[in-house]
Order: sequence, then structure tokens, then C-alpha cells
Amino acid sequence: MARFKRILLKLSGESLMGEKSYGIDPERIAQYAEQVKEVHDMGVEIGIVIGGGNIFRGLSGSQQGFDRVKGDQMGMLATVINSLALSSALEQIGVKTRVLTAIRMEPIGEFYNKWKAIEAMQEGRVCIFSAGTGSPYFTTDTGSSLRGVEIEADVMLKGTRVDGIYTADPEKDPTATKFDNISYDEVLARNLKVMDLSAVVMCRDNGLPIYVFNMDKYGNLKRVMEGDDIGTLVHP
Repeated sequence: MARFKRILLKLSGESLMGEKSYGIDPERIAQYAEQVKEVHDMGVEIGIVIGGGNIFRGLSGSQQGFDRVKGDQMGMLATVINSLALSSALEQIGVKTRVLTAIRMEPIGEFYNKWKAIEAMQEGRVCIFSAGTGSPYFTTDTGSSLRGVEIEADVMLKGTRVDGIYTADPEKDPTATKFDNISYDEVLARNLKVMDLSAVVMCRDNGLPIYVFNMDKYGNLKRVMEGDDIGTLVHP
């Protein structure tokens, strides 16, 4: 039995680079697809949001002279590219998908609405939500929390390259210690950079738990669904 019936999985765009310095590593995206298939085969209904930082990040673009709104729109398009890549990888191993976009761009993807997404997941398709919220000044973390709340997910799983939430960045501070669980309010009070704070607030206000774990270690997604405590739970 899976720990959760319906999940919203947030994946990092940067993680798709694998060992590359830019773009999409075919091996990494194939590993992600295999992990998603393992959970899909358990009967879990799956929605996915992928960032676009491996291609373009709107905020960093604005710091380089791009107009912020146009930069964010470029970042939204980067998430669509990543979503199509993951969709292709999943379809190649027999998992049916549906790419939904927050901005109209048929036939690349279908325009998102909640009921279409839930129906597709109930039919056994993995839904991949792209183009963020469709509006500038919002991160894909916030887009993930929004979609997670909308599709009535049991949890938002944030797949990262670290195994949970720490008191500080464990890649920079060797004294950082890991939380097994932590409240939304403590994440906000400590200003922990696990995800965009507005996303944490949205999850808190709508009762959507967040589970942070290392997605880059093969098999971890299935372990989370089987109930292994390998990450950090954010809860009331």
C-alpha cells in the first residue's frame, strides 16, 4: 500500500542537468521517469511540476538586464521544454501522460484546468503541469503549491539533491543538522530556504503537507511512498 493516494511531485530544473552544465541529461531524465513509473505502478495518482533553471531562470535573467516580466515568461517556456522531455521519457516506458500548460499553447500542451487534471489522473495518466502559474513574479515552488492544493493532493513531494531540510545549507555548512519533521511556522520563522516562502504559506493555509527528500538517489521516490522516513516532513 502506498503512503499517499495522490501526490504533487516538484522536481528541480537544475537536477535535470545531471553532470552537464546546461540543459537536459538524458540519463537523469530517464532515471526520473523510471522512479515515477515505480510509483505509478503502485496505483498512485501523480501530478508533476518541473522548474526551468537548467535552461533559463527569470529572476537571474532580470539581474542580467532582461525585463522581469519577459524574463519570467522565458522561464515559463523553459518549464514547458522540461515537461515535454519528461513526458516523452515516461511515454517511452509505457506511462501515459498529459502535459497541461498555464498559458494557452495548443497543440504543445492542453490549457490547464483542475477538473481535466483530476480526471486524467483518475484514468491513470501522469499529469505534468507546466508554465508555472502563468503569471510573472511567481516561482515554480509557488506554482507547485497552487497545483497541489487545486488537485487536492495528499502531499507535495519536493525532490531535491539533499535528503531533507537542514538548519543551514549542508553543502556550505558542515555543522548543519537535519530536521526529521518541522512545522510550517518554524520554516517561516527560521527563513529556511527549502522553497519559496509564499509557497510554504499557501501549503500551510490549505493544509497541504510538504515532504522534502533526495530525488537524485535512485529508488527514493518509491521508498517515500512505502513509508520510509528518508526526508523531512513539513506539517502544522
